Amino acid sequence: MNRSITNAIRYVMDFWLPPSLRDARWFMYPFFHIWFKGKNVRLYMDFKYIAYGLTEEQFSEVYRNLDCLAYDRPTDMNMPSVRYVVEKLDKGAKTLLDVGCGRGFLLNYIAEHSSLKTTGCDLYDKVDTLKHSDYKRGTIYKLPFEDNAFDIVTCSHTIEHLRELPEAIKELKRVARKQVIIVTPCQRYYYFTMDLHLNFYPIAAYLQHEIQIKDNECTNIQGDWVYIGQLNK
Repeated sequence: MNRSITNAIRYVMDFWLPPSLRDARWFMYPFFHIWFKGKNVRLYMDFKYIAYGLTEEQFSEVYRNLDCLAYDRPTDMNMPSVRYVVEKLDKGAKTLLDVGCGRGFLLNYIAEHSSLKTTGCDLYDKVDTLKHSDYKRGTIYKLPFEDNAFDIVTCSHTIEHLRELPEAIKELKRVARKQVIIVTPCQRYYYFTMDLHLNFYPIAAYLQHEIQIKDNECTNIQGDWVYIGQLNK
């Protein structure tokens, strides 16, 4: 099930169902059971309640053991967002870092549609599916790169999962020279969301305030915000 379809389903559930029904455990349980393939359903339903009490190792372990329908698709991004990101890349840039690169879909696409030297960073020891990019293991809270190391820094479908968001945003801006590009869902807060999200951005102003880059644009592309901040370094 691709991202555009799941975004459409989420929109109907979040904006058209009565909140008393949309956030009822008994109503949402079957959806969680299907989405998470019947595994650890209670854990994922109550993730928001327990997330901030977990150690960093326990928190990471939840994600390492995660198996859901989202993992059956090549990327969490919808293709219009992917194409929009590539269209908006700074034309004078030479290097790009993708933080939280996952299996490398966005990096592979950028590498194939630009002349940028690309690098990925994530928590995995290695990412075998990266085709044309360098890779370095690291955490978004302490990126293993020098200040202003890359012209462009991208980060897609990551910040909505973070417990210490200001630290992460600071790091993304620290290692970027020209652009910071962030993709995250346009989503209302509900307790029972089938995505382990902790941060929600139903309007652009919430995201713009969070990132704090004066020169920016924030565009809704089929249910996902594409935030592009222009740095003056």
